[in-house]
Amino acid sequence: MIWHLLAIVTMIFWGTSFVSTKVLIEHGFSPIQIFFIRFATTYLMLLIANHKKFFSDCWKDELKFLLGGFTGCTTYFWAENTALSLSPSSNVSLIVCTNPLMIMIVGGLLYKAERLNRRQIFGSIVTFLGAALVVLNGKFILKLSPVGDLLAFGAAVSWVFYAFSTQKTREKYSTSFAIRKIFFYGVLTSLPLMILDGIGIPGSTLFGQTHNIPWEAFREPVVIGNFLCLCIFSNLFGYLIWNKVMMKLGTVLASNYIFAIPLITMITAVITIGEYISPVAIAGAVAIITGMILAEYKR
Repeated sequence: MIWHLLAIVTMIFWGTSFVSTKVLIEHGFSPIQIFFIRFATTYLMLLIANHKKFFSDCWKDELKFLLGGFTGCTTYFWAENTALSLSPSSNVSLIVCTNPLMIMIVGGLLYKAERLNRRQIFGSIVTFLGAALVVLNGKFILKLSPVGDLLAFGAAVSWVFYAFSTQKTREKYSTSFAIRKIFFYGVLTSLPLMILDGIGIPGSTLFGQTHNIPWEAFREPVVIGNFLCLCIFSNLFGYLIWNKVMMKLGTVLASNYIFAIPLITMITAVITIGEYISPVAIAGAVAIITGMILAEYKR
C-alpha cells in the first residue's frame, strides 16, 4: 500500500508542475530554459548529497544512463513543451495521456511479469477515457496541428523508451546515483537546444525566435518559489520516488497512475488560477478513480 500512496504523491508533484511551468512562461522564460534550469539545479542538489561515486560500473551502463537522460529528460520535456506552443493544450495532453497504454502494450510484449489481466486492462482503458474527458473539459473541439501533435506523440514514445531502456540498469545502482546520472545526461544533451533557443534560426518553426534568460525575473518571489517547486518536488522527490515505485509495483502497473496527472492539474488550476470545471470533467474524474481502482486493486 505504501508504494501506491507514494505513486499518488508523485502524481501530485507532477500534476502541479504544469501550473508552475505556466507561471514561469508568463514571466518571460522559454520552455527550454525552464526545463534546463530545473534539471541543472536538481543535478547540483543530487551531486552535493551523493558525490562519492561518479561513474557506472561499465561503459554499457553509462550509455544506458545517457539514453535515459536523453529520452526521459531532454526529448520528453522539449517535445511536450514545444508541442504546447504549437498545438492546443487539449491535443497535447490527450496524446501524451496515451503513454501508459503504450507502456502496457510494450511491457506485455517484453516481459511476462508485466502483463495485466483482463480486469486491469479494462481499468486502464476506463482511466484513459476519464483522462480524455478531463483534458477536454467539455470542449469537444480538436484542431489538427501536424508538427505539434507529432511532437506530443514523440514525447509519449520517448517516456516509454526511458521506462524500459533503463529499467534493469537503474535497479543495479542506488536510486540517488541512478537519477543523478540521468539528470546529468539530461542537462548535457539539452545544451544544444539551449544554444539554438538563444541564437534562433530564421524561418524555423521550432527555433524561430531568440530567447535570452530573464535573470531579472528571479527578483520576484513567485519565480523563485515555482522554480523551487519544480526542482525539489517535481524533479528531486518525484523522480527518486517514481524510480522506487516502478521497481516495487512494476513499470506497467505503476504507469497507470500517470493517467491521474490531468486530474491533479485540473484541481490545481481551479485552486490557483480559477479555471472552470465542467460536468464532463467531473465525470472524467470519477472515471479516472474508478479505472485506477480496477487496474491497481488485487484480491
